[in-house]
Amino acid sequence: MDPVTLAVVRGALEQIADEMDLHLIHAAISPIISETNDCAHGIFHPKNGETIAQGRFGLPVFLANMQFTVQNLIPIAEKAGGFKPGDVWILNDPYLCGTHLQDVVLVAPHFVDGELFALLASTGHWMDIGGAVPGGWAPSAQDIHTEGVLIPPVKLYDQGKLNDSLVSMFTRNVRLPTQIEGDLFAMANVFTVARRGLDSLIQRYGAETLRDCITEMIDRSERQMRSYIEEIPDGTYYAEDYLDNDGIVDKPIKFALSLTVEGSSLHFDFSQSDPAARGPVNLARSTTQSTCYIALKHIFPEVPINGGVFRPTRFTIPEGSIVSAAYPSPVSGYLEPIGRVFDVVLGTLAQAIPQRVPAPAFGTVGVVTVGGRHPATNQYYVAVFPYPGGYGGHSKGDGLVHGTPPISMANFMSIEMSEHRYPLQFQEYALREDSGGAGKFRGGCGSQYQFTVLSDAVVSALGDRVDHKPFGIAGGKDAAPSVVRVNNGGRETTPPMRSKMEKQPMAAGDWLFAASPGGGGFGDPLTRALDAVERDLNLGYISRATAEDIYGVVIAEEQRLGDRSRYRLDAEASAAKRDRLQSGQQEKVPAGLHA
Repeated sequence: MDPVTLAVVRGALEQIADEMDLHLIHAAISPIISETNDCAHGIFHPKNGETIAQGRFGLPVFLANMQFTVQNLIPIAEKAGGFKPGDVWILNDPYLCGTHLQDVVLVAPHFVDGELFALLASTGHWMDIGGAVPGGWAPSAQDIHTEGVLIPPVKLYDQGKLNDSLVSMFTRNVRLPTQIEGDLFAMANVFTVARRGLDSLIQRYGAETLRDCITEMIDRSERQMRSYIEEIPDGTYYAEDYLDNDGIVDKPIKFALSLTVEGSSLHFDFSQSDPAARGPVNLARSTTQSTCYIALKHIFPEVPINGGVFRPTRFTIPEGSIVSAAYPSPVSGYLEPIGRVFDVVLGTLAQAIPQRVPAPAFGTVGVVTVGGRHPATNQYYVAVFPYPGGYGGHSKGDGLVHGTPPISMANFMSIEMSEHRYPLQFQEYALREDSGGAGKFRGGCGSQYQFTVLSDAVVSALGDRVDHKPFGIAGGKDAAPSVVRVNNGGRETTPPMRSKMEKQPMAAGDWLFAASPGGGGFGDPLTRALDAVERDLNLGYISRATAEDIYGVVIAEEQRLGDRSRYRLDAEASAAKRDRLQSGQQEKVPAGLHA
């Protein structure tokens, strides 16, 4: 294989997938796609469904889910007579395609000279999917049908002919029919972009050369991933983490992973995890697998994403468990448990290759939804706000401040757009002081925001990480917990499930406050560079109390500048204080043990 041709073809295929992402982001009506980029696109092998290329602007959570969706659809389509030119299939069944009902998937074939050359897929988050709660996040749901409309694999277009009745069924069962219809056709039009790009590439190189390049691309990714796995010491590593509750039963839910490294292969064993939850925090099997791949991609970012990356892995995931829910288990809150799966993968690999693995990020998407009728138009609206938060510290530096969820990448909707579109007013949108875990390398800060509703509405929240905070590694400290507070009629309260509440009625003047965790810390805080502590103080990342009590510094001077302070540390006194604190730590460790 000519390496130049291979590189050009790979780049061109990835560019086509990128253009699919951008086309939908620019064409979508709903802000959940146009503002938060809650979508993904890919090109897939026509026979085995493996990923050939995936766009870089969509969400990582769809990394492998679309491959599993395509692979599950292939036998269904073959039974129905096979893929034909002009066909477009649609589905959102989470037990076949993962995630939750809001993520609708379209799959279309692409033919070259009458032969199936590739399968194309588009995933887009629908702003509303019907069900009991505006937006689809239903903290009290106990079955899938409470959460919205479940779409089995069915043809939206049959050889180019639109199924108008199917479109009418969708629009009559959602709260935002115009937006959903617009997004649906924007998704379908993305395939025109993909076909144009593929036809141009085929015209340049020929179908056979492209097929050879695709085979080589996937094989090379597999070899590259295996080479990284071979550098991990063989052995079995165990980690567990917990959700606070499922929104129904106030009891922690365990996610347990035994990761076995053997040569160039990884075995993910989730058999010690808890059974499926009553509430909506369950995961489909494919979502669990996809999350493991996302974690590997964070640790080994150099490997190009295609089906070869997934080959060196195998899984033990018990059916009916929290990580492999079966019908009719609810899944609308899947963004919370994938954070636990992501973190236990990091927790296991941190034991084997600590210099490559970051501490966990904030670990909760904490989605807040607001629904009601706009007083100016009397039309239904649904607003959706996912958390930003802090990333974990790592061996090379501090965690990212105010980042998008690492498993989702969904942006927080802009304040200006939100206030223009919805009857809401924001009082605050700010970094959260002292939210990152302390460490030699500090966890990034989370965020906090507060808005007031300007007319009657219902507000729901589906988050986590209040009782079980993002943990530090290699001696780093935990991050701050998540916070949700509401004020109704002048009375401020915390939801009974702390970060979960469903359809809380709110009147004009009532408000909600939410604060995300930071990331976990990496390494002993007493070894953090003094100039870094001084900078954190002056940027407002940490408080004076944290600097003195956790980082062990002595402040020589504090200068007030308006409503802020500027600090200067006493280096000599700080070093002496740290020596005393470290000596005290060592004295507390029993003989024969290591701190």
